[in-house]
Amino acid sequence: MTRILAIHPGTAYHCETLEAPRYARLFDALVRPEDLGDIDLSRFDIVLAPCRTPASRLAPHRARLADYLDCGGAVVAMGETDQHLWLPSIRFTNVPTNWWWWLEPGASLGLSIADPEHPLFARIGANDIAWHLHGVFSPPDGARSLIDDAEGRSVLYLDEATTKGRMLVTSLDPFYHHGSHFMPAATRFLDGFLPWLKEEF
Repeated sequence: MTRILAIHPGTAYHCETLEAPRYARLFDALVRPEDLGDIDLSRFDIVLAPCRTPASRLAPHRARLADYLDCGGAVVAMGETDQHLWLPSIRFTNVPTNWWWWLEPGASLGLSIADPEHPLFARIGANDIAWHLHGVFSPPDGARSLIDDAEGRSVLYLDEATTKGRMLVTSLDPFYHHGSHFMPAATRFLDGFLPWLKEEF
């Protein structure tokens, strides 16, 4: 089974998501960003950076993470982490966030599953991917978008092309919302996403 090293920035919502019983069993080890240099990353199949991990705490490890990817490792980079500052080949564009879109009659955030045949979507559905939109990506050639916005821009993609490893990159921030007890869709997303990472990625 996949071994996951989860970076733990230490805020209350990270503690709730990474340490509470609902998901804790899915992580093989937790590490503060500053201590990444002390960990043998080759022991793990995935390094997971949860949403809202400050890029300033990840950027010092950019070269080490690049080496890990070039050795075949996988990095899962969640939203609001400024991935372009610490991972290769990231092209990100901020978009205005409509915080209260669901209060408008007939409103939709406009997110859709771009690759319905991907195994992830046997575990989560269209109602589990929409709470807020913070930004979009222009995936590199050869990458595979899994979730798109209304204009066809990627919100979550898998890149197996630019390194010898894999990068799963998203602007979604479910760790924050689940850990803050705000937005049931984010919890439903993690209920499917994290077991999929552990069992199938």
